[in-house]
Amino acid sequence: QVPLVESGGGLVQAEGSLRLACAASGVTFSRDLMAVAWFRQAPGKQREFVAGISVNGMLTQYADSVKGRFAISRDTSKSTVYLQMNSLKPEDTAVYYCAAGGAFTKRPLAYNYWGQGTQVTVSL
Repeated sequence: QVPLVESGGGLVQAEGSLRLACAASGVTFSRDLMAVAWFRQAPGKQREFVAGISVNGMLTQYADSVKGRFAISRDTSKSTVYLQMNSLKPEDTAVYYCAAGGAFTKRPLAYNYWGQGTQVTVSL
């Protein structure tokens, strides 16, 4: 098992910044876990892909709505993945989830491990 723990959520004003972290508790991200991704879900809305990173190839991909504002990266220890969120908008308000799986994809079903989520609230 690879338990994932998110942190860094909170309340920020529009145009502010926030950095989320996804840590694997007890284990380190390995080459068998090909990708780590961030998803988010706002009340009454479907869960959507936000950003993903390939552990092996260091490739990244982003949802159009966050491209240019968010950046995903990983610690050199491969134990933590970050989501740097800049120029935040009220529309970014959601619960953000970290997920890990065996493929570099936007499909949530491809991810085997999920964190509990962390709340991000952006106010005017």
